[in-house]
Amino acid sequence: MGSREVLGQAARLASSGLLLQVLFRLITFVLNAFILRFLSKEIVGIVNVRLTLLYSTTIFLAREAFRRACLSGAAQRDWSQTLNLLWLTVPLGVFWSLFLGWVWLQLLEVPDPHVVPHYGTGVVVFGFSAVVELLGEPFWVLAQAHMFVKLKVIAESLSVILKSVLTALLVLWLPHWGLYIFSLAQLFYTTLLVLCYVIYFAKVLGSPESAKQQALPVSRMTDLLPSMTRSRAFVNWEEAKLTWSFFKQSFLKQILTEGERYVMTFLNVLNFGDQGVYDIVNNLGSLVARLLFQPIEESFYIFFAKVLEREKDATLQKQEDVAVAAVVLESLLKLALLTGLTITVFGFAYSQLVLDIYGGAMLSSGSGPVLLRAYCLYVLLLAINGVTECFTFAAMSKAEVDRYNFTMLALSSSFLMLSYVLTRWCGSVGFILANCFNMGIRIMQSLYFIYHYYRKSPHRPLDGLFLSPVLLGTFALSGGITAVSEVFLCCERGWLARLAHIAVGALCLGVTLGTAFLTETKLIHFLKTQLGVPRLADKMT
Repeated sequence: MGSREVLGQAARLASSGLLLQVLFRLITFVLNAFILRFLSKEIVGIVNVRLTLLYSTTIFLAREAFRRACLSGAAQRDWSQTLNLLWLTVPLGVFWSLFLGWVWLQLLEVPDPHVVPHYGTGVVVFGFSAVVELLGEPFWVLAQAHMFVKLKVIAESLSVILKSVLTALLVLWLPHWGLYIFSLAQLFYTTLLVLCYVIYFAKVLGSPESAKQQALPVSRMTDLLPSMTRSRAFVNWEEAKLTWSFFKQSFLKQILTEGERYVMTFLNVLNFGDQGVYDIVNNLGSLVARLLFQPIEESFYIFFAKVLEREKDATLQKQEDVAVAAVVLESLLKLALLTGLTITVFGFAYSQLVLDIYGGAMLSSGSGPVLLRAYCLYVLLLAINGVTECFTFAAMSKAEVDRYNFTMLALSSSFLMLSYVLTRWCGSVGFILANCFNMGIRIMQSLYFIYHYYRKSPHRPLDGLFLSPVLLGTFALSGGITAVSEVFLCCERGWLARLAHIAVGALCLGVTLGTAFLTETKLIHFLKTQLGVPRLADKMT
């Protein structure tokens, strides 16, 4: 398969994933806004910070390295060995679940049972749900490697929506259950997610005439189970070594990704109520990152990993592939920069209004608006970092991945210390400032790699980080106008004033997007050809 065909598949995966996730996330957004009005800040803090951290840490440490290693490299591989390697995530998940569960129950502060009942049950069930989700890992990797468009998005979004519906019903009918509600909903989510993948592959493999079945390296469901033969090793040792390299990196990346939650959990710099407010704002601020940046990063990581060869210099690879990768990287950087700037500029003037609509006075008063404004700046860095690391991790050799781990180790230590210091100094917003520092350093590391990767070639993908002066001026003008509008129209002057404030923002946003359409013609062409034509072709076939 050529680089342009792989690009078309990656673009279809990203675009279809984006549209479906927007729809499903909007439904979940409304359900969560409803649920928030029936919960205390302490319950939110325990569930969204303490228990979710247990679940996400177990999942991340058990599978992230396996995902990256098994999605890298050429298409020619022994899939039975790859699947055997992926099944090792389950015993690894059991180990991490038991160890971290013990830490959560024995070493961390236990909340008041009168305020947050059934904490022990929550720890056990959240850890068990992580192991359940790992049972679907071989199916997930196989689907991603063969770019089964929409499967991942539909499975995850459907599971999240039904989980939110179940949570809302239990909160209304059985509020005294406390953490039983969220434990049951979490286990329901992971079980349904795994079943979606199992049922899909059972259906595909049960239809021999299916084109997708013929493209798969397995012909029946039992081929997806672990297998051992005398003629070959149980796993591909090159993949296993690469997995170990990524595991060391993933351990550090998890600290960087969830660093503020670890500081909150282990150092008690915020009470459970403040943790709840911070997490709500954090989830709201990262909504765009999950909706837009994550599908793009995951899809185009696969594209870069398939098109580029890890152990070769750019000048020694097929130049058409290198050129296509450069064009895609430049366009993705431009898209990330424009999206991040839009969120930053308009987010400052509309943070308080959004929080008031979403969660009422619990969020819009106090530290909530300041947190969300700071997070808008963080989203800009998050967008750029997602694209740069997407390329960097796909193009790095094993030795470069190992060297990068040392940088991540130093960055992890400095980030944790900075989080603690800034939080003591300026409260929960210190977490976001520390995240901005962390993300800035990671971006510089990736930019350094990309610059040297293309240094000897005629391609300059980093040009995607430069915008026209006219567009930058439009952003600055829009930011000034919306800031003045917030002072005079929001948010204590009634709904008519709020609607006027929204109208001012909509007008400024329209002018900004129009200016971008006229000045960034290269990006517009990329979006039309890669996100428009493939979808049209899909409809016609």
